Amino acid sequence: MSETPQSLSEATPELMNKVSEGTFTDLIGLRYTEVGPDRVRAEWEVRPQLHQPAGIQNGGVYCTVIETLASVGAGVWLGERGAVVGVNNNTDFLRAVRDGLLTGEATPIHRGRSQQLWIVVISDAEGRTVARGQVRLQNLSPQG
Repeated sequence: MSETPQSLSEATPELMNKVSEGTFTDLIGLRYTEVGPDRVRAEWEVRPQLHQPAGIQNGGVYCTVIETLASVGAGVWLGERGAVVGVNNNTDFLRAVRDGLLTGEATPIHRGRSQQLWIVVISDAEGRTVARGQVRLQNLSPQG
């Protein structure tokens, strides 16, 4: 596994894909396509290993993607001022998916001194929303 950078302020999709090697997001096949302080996008292919027993995308994958994209965006925005940790993840599952490419897009709703709130929308190849979630994150100072 690659080492995580001290600050995400200089993160790029290529860097985040490299940093993710050997991690859970790598295991599910998540690949970043855009990384910035105002939006993070990534995609993955739904495959049988990611299904729940009914043969559809496991909801835990959605929760993972939502938490991950929101955390990366919040960390990029906070930059050298500290780090972020998720304190709440609320995910709604809207459409069953058996296969295909899914895309997640995270954007901020609120970025304050102590907390941030990000929304993440997951869409299929036809642009239909299949899940959405929001993540509240705590901003931590560099001292902890």
